[in-house]
Amino acid sequence: MDVVQFCEAAMMVAFGCSWPLNIVKSLQSSTAKGKSVQFEIIVVLGYLVGLAGKIVSWQRTGVLAYSVWFYILNMVMVSIDIVLYFRNSALDREREQAREQR
Repeated sequence: MDVVQFCEAAMMVAFGCSWPLNIVKSLQSSTAKGKSVQFEIIVVLGYLVGLAGKIVSWQRTGVLAYSVWFYILNMVMVSIDIVLYFRNSALDREREQAREQR
C-alpha cells in the first residue's frame, strides 16, 4: 500500500467512524425527525462515484486499492441508516395517527 492509498483509506476510516454512531442514534431515537434522507442518498452516490473510480483504476492497472473495501463498508452503513430512516418515518406516522385518534 502506497502513501496515497493509505491516506485515502485513513480518510474513509475517519468518515466511517461516524456511521455506526449514526445507526445507533437512529435505532435508539426511533424517529426520523432531524434526519435528512436526501443527504444520506447524496453520500451513497458519492461513495458509488469513488468506488467506480477505483474499479476503473483496477481495470487499467490490475491493482485493486485497499480503500475499495472502506467505500463498500461505508456505503453499507449509510444504506442501513437510510433503511432506519424509512422505518423511523413509519413509526413517526403511527405515533401521529395514535395521537389523532385520542
